[in-house]
Amino acid sequence: MWDNPWAPLVASAITVVLILVLAFVIRNLAHRVITRVVTRAATGGSITSRFRKGAVTDGIDALLHERRKQRAETMGSVLKHVASIVILGTAVLTVLERLTIPIAPLLTSVGILGVAIGFGAQELVKDFIAGMFMLLEDQYGVGDVIDAGAAIGTVEAVTLRVTRLRDTDGRVWYVRNGTITRIGNESQGWSRSYMDVPVAYDSDIVSVKVLLEHVAEEMWADSELRESRIVEQPQVFGVEQLSDSSLVFRISAKTVPGTQAEVSRELRLRVKQALDSAGIPMVAGA
Repeated sequence: MWDNPWAPLVASAITVVLILVLAFVIRNLAHRVITRVVTRAATGGSITSRFRKGAVTDGIDALLHERRKQRAETMGSVLKHVASIVILGTAVLTVLERLTIPIAPLLTSVGILGVAIGFGAQELVKDFIAGMFMLLEDQYGVGDVIDAGAAIGTVEAVTLRVTRLRDTDGRVWYVRNGTITRIGNESQGWSRSYMDVPVAYDSDIVSVKVLLEHVAEEMWADSELRESRIVEQPQVFGVEQLSDSSLVFRISAKTVPGTQAEVSRELRLRVKQALDSAGIPMVAGA
C-alpha cells in the first residue's frame, strides 16, 4: 500500500536518469567520432608529392600539415559544441515532457527569440558561416600573404568572425569574414617567379634561348637555391612578345611561397651577367 503512491514518481525518476545517462553516452560517442575524424583529417598525405622531394618540399609539407591540423582542430571544436547542444538540448526537452511540463510554449518562445536574434545578428551569423567555410576549405592561414579586397597583408590571426592582417606599413587590419568576397593567396602551395628578357630584334633566337636555358640549369644546380627557394627547375618559355624593336623571352621558376621576390632578384642578376658575357644587349624600355 505504501509503494503505490510513490511508484509513478520512482518510475519517472528512473526514466529521467536513464534519459540523461543515455544523452551523455551518445554525446561522448559523438565526441569520439568527431575526434577520430579530426585526427584523420589532420594527418593527410603529402601535397607536394608531385614535386622533387627534398628540404624545400619537406618544409612545405610540414607547414601545410600544421595548417591542416589547426583547421581540423578548430572545426572539431565547433562540431563538438554543436553536437553537445543538440544532444543535451534534446535530452532536456525529453525530460521536461516526461515530467508533464508543457514544452510547446517553451519551443514557441525559443523560436520567436531565435527569429529576433537572427534578424538582429544577421551580419554576425554571416561572419561565422563564412569563417567556418574559410577554415574548412583552407583558403588561408596564419602567416599567409593575402589580398582580401579591403586590405593586403600578412595574416596574423584567424577566428570564425574576423581575420587580422598586417600590411607592409605595419598597419593592422581587422576584416570581418562575412565581408570578404574574394581572396588572393600568395603563400599557398607554391609561388612563381618570372622575368621578361627584351633583346634586340635582330638577335639570334636560338642563341638567346640556349643562353637562358644555361642560366636556368645553373640556378637549378645551385644547392643553396634548391634547398631553400626553388621547387622545380626554371623553364625558358621562348619568345613571349614580338615587336618591331625587340624580342621578349620569358624565364620562369616555381618557388617556395614568399620567396619569389628573392628568386626574381637572383634571376635578373644571373641573366644580366650571362647576356653581358655573351655580348647580347638588352633593349631598354621594351
